[in-house]
Amino acid sequence: MSAPVLLRSPYPDVEIPDTPLVPFVLQRAAVHPDKPALVCGATGRQLTYGGLARAIRQAAAGLHARGIRKGDVVGLVSPNLPDFAVVFYACATLGAVCSTVNPVATAEEIGAQFADSEAVLIVTIPDLLAKCQGAARLASTVREIVVFGEAEGAVPYAALFAHGDEPPAVDIDPARDLAVLPYSSGTSGVPKGVCLTHRNLVANLCQMRGLPDRLFGPDDRVLGVLPFFHIYGMVVIMGAALVEGATIVSLPRFELEQALRVMQDHRITVANVVPPIVLAFAKHPLVSQFDLSALRVVFSGAAPLGAELAQACAQRLGVLVRQGYGLTETSPVTHLHPLASTPEDHASVGPPVPNTTCRLVDPDTGADVPVGERGELWVHGPQVMRGYFNKPEATAACLTDTGWFRTGDVAVMDGNGWFRIVDRVKELIKYKGMQVAPAELEAVLLAHPAIADAAVIPVPDAEAGEIPKAFVVLRAPVEPEVIMGFVAERVSPYKKIRRLEVVDAIPKSPSGKILRRLLVERERAAAAAAAAG
Repeated sequence: MSAPVLLRSPYPDVEIPDTPLVPFVLQRAAVHPDKPALVCGATGRQLTYGGLARAIRQAAAGLHARGIRKGDVVGLVSPNLPDFAVVFYACATLGAVCSTVNPVATAEEIGAQFADSEAVLIVTIPDLLAKCQGAARLASTVREIVVFGEAEGAVPYAALFAHGDEPPAVDIDPARDLAVLPYSSGTSGVPKGVCLTHRNLVANLCQMRGLPDRLFGPDDRVLGVLPFFHIYGMVVIMGAALVEGATIVSLPRFELEQALRVMQDHRITVANVVPPIVLAFAKHPLVSQFDLSALRVVFSGAAPLGAELAQACAQRLGVLVRQGYGLTETSPVTHLHPLASTPEDHASVGPPVPNTTCRLVDPDTGADVPVGERGELWVHGPQVMRGYFNKPEATAACLTDTGWFRTGDVAVMDGNGWFRIVDRVKELIKYKGMQVAPAELEAVLLAHPAIADAAVIPVPDAEAGEIPKAFVVLRAPVEPEVIMGFVAERVSPYKKIRRLEVVDAIPKSPSGKILRRLLVERERAAAAAAAAG
């Protein structure tokens, strides 16, 4: 086999300090102790940088008093609150490992994660206590539950703050010791614990800082509506924004009107979002009722953002709209669309960040593909995970002996060295042997003014093998034939939508990824029922 084609970052490498996560993130605390670090958009409660650093030390001392030691896993089940960051970084201070989980997960799902991760303590909110108690019965290693506030049958959060503010010094090896154990989304299999070290996260924060135009500055006010339990919100917002000394205004969940009001009242300058929120910004009538004039950047991630939708949002709000790419397994950022860039391609995720090398590999042959051709994206860099927790076979399936991570995503690199994510390896539609990318068709569909949301999946066809079927959510009445004609005018003939169904909602993960497998399963069940009938 020929030598790999290494696609390197255009930026010079950055130095990555050999430091644990917490002192790196809090480097601004001593410089600007009175500046707001985290503000709860729902209640107005805030933590200054000095208050955040102090609360982290106190919570760490309290967790240590309750038996938490280096290497222990602490489960965190909570919506976005300022104290989410306190507990998260208190665990890292002790050398403990924080394993975050979606608060809407079932008791069985939470229990399975904490049984797998061997969690010893859970931190949650009173409203989720009963569910977490159910989860604890499934995870025998859990000793107790702490709740923000108070609730019968749990340790009150305030109890952690009764042990001073000098936690024990812990010897942390940044390259080996885990900081966090998030779980992959499970869209392509059983959720797996992703082992991310202190160095992984510090490296990714340094890589973002190493760009010529940083996303955040000390004067920015950042919308913290993306879930902190997800790697995007965890590192890009709860990490990078704090490193730069910005102020994060958090919200426990996304509700459009509340988010718009917070953006107006707090003069939000940077909004880190996912494509469904970009869609709302671009098309929802509520947006025009609020003053968003302070906003300068909308930054999208976690799922592909189509060029037409990005441009529509940019034009409506008068802001820069950019996107990036990454995965839980890469801490997460591997590519970022520069803020100041020529030429500009809204559909691109930009070039690799510093210290990052890529390959594009034909998943069938294992050979590197030429520039301009589709290939599975492989990534190499200091942000790549150590592996999956207690899953050596799953680790070996995606991480090579030389440290290359196979993302499972299909990408194309243009002549400028910019990458565009076009789909998942397993989700490509093979129409008469030709590849059709669902994400590409979804972007075209979203450009139609009558369509609020869309997803495309393959369905079996006797002649073609597979054909594209679209599921659309409408904002105005329109005939299916009109929509299919709209797409047909904009794509190659083999990419045309050949079936269409109107639905009430598109299933998505908390990070905004379309759960196409659920639509595929639904389609198969309907076909089986029709055949049986």
